[in-house]
Amino acid sequence: MLNIHLLSDYAGKDEEYAGAAAMMVMLHNMIMARQACSECQKPHQLYLCRHELMPDPCMNMPWQQLWDSQEDCAFITTMGFDVRTFRLMLEGPNQFGDRWNTQAIPQNDVKTNGRTCLGSRSLDGAGALGLVLHYLGSAMLEVSLQQIFAITPSVLSRYLDFAQDILYDTLHFLKEAAISMPQKIEEFKRFSNLICQRHSLLQGAFGSIDRLSLAAQESEDPEIENATYNGWKSDHCINNVLVFAPDGEPLLISSAS
Repeated sequence: MLNIHLLSDYAGKDEEYAGAAAMMVMLHNMIMARQACSECQKPHQLYLCRHELMPDPCMNMPWQQLWDSQEDCAFITTMGFDVRTFRLMLEGPNQFGDRWNTQAIPQNDVKTNGRTCLGSRSLDGAGALGLVLHYLGSAMLEVSLQQIFAITPSVLSRYLDFAQDILYDTLHFLKEAAISMPQKIEEFKRFSNLICQRHSLLQGAFGSIDRLSLAAQESEDPEIENATYNGWKSDHCINNVLVFAPDGEPLLISSAS
């Protein structure tokens, strides 16, 4: 009888050991699969970590050097606006800087109507406006924006979303940014007279049309690029048709990808 009990105990322990061993093998396979998946994704993770960036986003970074220069040529080259226009969008009540300083950046754990913590933000209003204009006015990779403004990928994504929203609100209420066709016959006549002063045979014209093609950012992953672009052209760009009045004011802008 004793031998039968001993054999039964040994058999039970063997089953426990076998179950534990099977669990260890499964856990090991799960860890190895996760590591393999991570290794496959690394070539597509085009971003920088905090320790690879400048230590202080507010000092000694490329954007700060550009901002301190206050040079029209540098501003137009990188952001498409001269210093005066940049400051027009940035400064004053309900302008971009005011909205940046008084509105909370939307997050899952933050109330949108709560107080802002400006001291914890990596960029001030000027830096945020510079960031969104760099992003909208060029086809540079996000990793380049991380280097220029010394911010991590998560901060970059959150700032871009928020900055685009408040830039839209700013321009919506900015009188100088309004784009519309002439409303009265007197305006058409005034523009036509201005054109005739330079081109006497051009009767009845009230504006000029120009075209601007802006390069669009492409994914370096061939599969993603194939899924998001039709491939009809070798270059990916956004085509804009710009209509100007003779006095230089924009009348109409239309875009087509």
